[in-house]
Amino acid sequence: MSGRTGTLLGVGLGPGDPDLLTVKAVKAIRSAPVVAYFCKKGRRGHARAIADPWIGPESVELPMAYPVTTEIPFDDPAYVAQLSAFYEEAAQTIAAHLDAGRDVALLCEGDPLFYGSYMHMHVRLKDRYPVSVCPGVTGMSGCWTAAGQPMTWGDDVLTVLPGTLPREALVRRLRDADAAVIMKLGSHFPKVRDAVEEAGFGSRAFYVERGTMIGEFVTELRAKIDDSAPYFSMILIPGQGRRP
Repeated sequence: MSGRTGTLLGVGLGPGDPDLLTVKAVKAIRSAPVVAYFCKKGRRGHARAIADPWIGPESVELPMAYPVTTEIPFDDPAYVAQLSAFYEEAAQTIAAHLDAGRDVALLCEGDPLFYGSYMHMHVRLKDRYPVSVCPGVTGMSGCWTAAGQPMTWGDDVLTVLPGTLPREALVRRLRDADAAVIMKLGSHFPKVRDAVEEAGFGSRAFYVERGTMIGEFVTELRAKIDDSAPYFSMILIPGQGRRP
């Protein structure tokens, strides 16, 4: 290994169903001597569970547990400070393997460069080490497939929104949208549902929970009357644009 620098492999795992990994992703996981993944404290993590069929006993596993998840509001300075320090430490840990000539496959749910946790390592390491990113099926693609809903027709413009936005911003952007996907629901779900109604899309919106995974659930948004929504959930508003 002397003289060789390892490559950081950003591996997109897709929306949750292990069968939706690409051949390239499977090859990367199998070939990399080190497999890294983010997780919640005390848990193996969803990314690790998805990749389980292809991680052998010879692989060095590098779990990186978040110091906080939902315990502190994401816009609290303490949250930003803790996560920033955590990502710096994680980058140094990965860099040590790369310096030793070991490739590191960093697992990422969905697509690594689309709201992906991988991006925090990418921006910190890409100018120092070789990088190869394996794209993955996005979570929203998995969800609209689970719902059986064509999302964009003809000249429709798709708007992707994080549910963490203020209600007023959600309403404003939705009113300008032909079709929309709203991600990052969780505790923001009641606010987002109200924003969809206020923007005039309540009658054509769908709620998808754990799309492509065990426990998949799809319903019209108006039929979702309780206020709970897990991390793996989103709202879809199909377009109604030009078609033959």
